[in-house]
Amino acid sequence: MKHSLLVAALVALAVSACGKKEEVAAPVAPVVAPAAPVVEQQPTAVEAAKEEAAAAVEATKEAGDAAVEAAKDAAEATTEAAKEAADAAVEAAKEGTAAAADAVKDAAEATKEAVQK
Repeated sequence: MKHSLLVAALVALAVSACGKKEEVAAPVAPVVAPAAPVVEQQPTAVEAAKEEAAAAVEATKEAGDAAVEAAKDAAEATTEAAKEAADAAVEAAKEGTAAAADAVKDAAEATKEAVQK
C-alpha cells in the first residue's frame, strides 16, 4: 500500500509539472540569438582587413621589384651610352692627333724648305 501511494504521488507531480508553461525561457532566447551574429561578424571584418593588408603588402613588393628592374635597365642603358660616347671621343682624339701630326710634319717640311732656300 505504501508503494501505491508513492506511485500515485509521483504521477500527480509529473502530470502537474508537464502542464506548466515556462514563460521566462521564451523571451531570453530571441535576445541571445541576435548577439551571436554580431560576434561572428567582427572576426570576419578583422579577417577582411588582414587580407586587404596582405594584398597591399604584396602590391608594394611588386611595385618595388618593378622599380628595381627599371633602375637596372636605366643604369644599363646609361652605361652603354657612356661607353659609346667614350669610344666616339677616343676615335675623335685619334683623328685629331693624326691630323695634328700631319700638320706638324707639313710644317716641318715647309720649314725645312724655307731654310734651304
